[in-house]
Amino acid sequence: MKYLLVLVLLPVLSFGQSLVIDEAKQLIEDKEFIKAEQVLSEYVKDHENDTEGLELLGDAYGNQKKWDEAITYYEKLTELEPKNANFHYKYGGALGMKALSVSKLRAVGIIGDVKEAFLTAAELDPTHIDTRWALVELYMQLPGIIGGSKSKSLKYANELEALSKVDGYLAKGYIYEYDNEPELAEDYYKKAIKIGGSITCYDKLTSFYENEDQPQKAIANIEASGEVHQRNAMHYQIGKVCAEYNIELDKGEKCLLTYLENHSARDGVPKSWAYYRLAQIQKNKKQKSQALEWINKAIASAPKIKVFKKEKQKIQAL
Repeated sequence: MKYLLVLVLLPVLSFGQSLVIDEAKQLIEDKEFIKAEQVLSEYVKDHENDTEGLELLGDAYGNQKKWDEAITYYEKLTELEPKNANFHYKYGGALGMKALSVSKLRAVGIIGDVKEAFLTAAELDPTHIDTRWALVELYMQLPGIIGGSKSKSLKYANELEALSKVDGYLAKGYIYEYDNEPELAEDYYKKAIKIGGSITCYDKLTSFYENEDQPQKAIANIEASGEVHQRNAMHYQIGKVCAEYNIELDKGEKCLLTYLENHSARDGVPKSWAYYRLAQIQKNKKQKSQALEWINKAIASAPKIKVFKKEKQKIQAL
């Protein structure tokens, strides 16, 4: 009789667990991280070794930048499944983010664990792309005295290239840009565009040109991206560059107005930032009243953003 009850109840219990997990996944997808945390915290009390629930709870904490809590659950996952590369990768990532949020002295004590987690993930899964990207960035950003190494960074960039030429080229572009070798960086970003041609590839080259104070090249690259991908966000990007560098102001204004006209949530950048860029353009044109009109719209849309209020002071001083 007891055996029969177990057979009957197991599917029901399993179904209930599945509903909680599905709810948590949807909450995280909807960026409702606090609600996801609440649902999953209760769930893992009764399912303390459920790796899916633990991972989702770690994700909920991580997305709230609660690094200590995320570290606790990701570390438990590495103990429950020590050969799961992704768990070691997430553990290392949370540790790395904590290192960035504390003093340099405290961070030094964490870096060794970060490297160990990423290296373990890389060893466990020779095809884990995200881990290799993490190692590329880690070895470039660390000072040499605590293990930073361009040669090690290039080693993992080469491993990335063997797995995915696009990722390898982007990684090398990043390395050479970080190491102040702009010609090599530009070359590899262009190679990534030629091979992959994704929005990410174009955006990396655009950011590079902006960092190198080459706005005309940035605009040309954004326009080339727009011809391939036909996305409204391109109009904001062009307007932003024109506003920041005080060039092609009429083109920038036209692009920003087009962005606003066709704006949707999937564009990513809120309308308030387009208003802000239009205010900058009008300021650059010495059109004080129009600049004030746009910056007031930006402030009304997002009153907590300090840069908008600072821009208004600059406009009022015209």
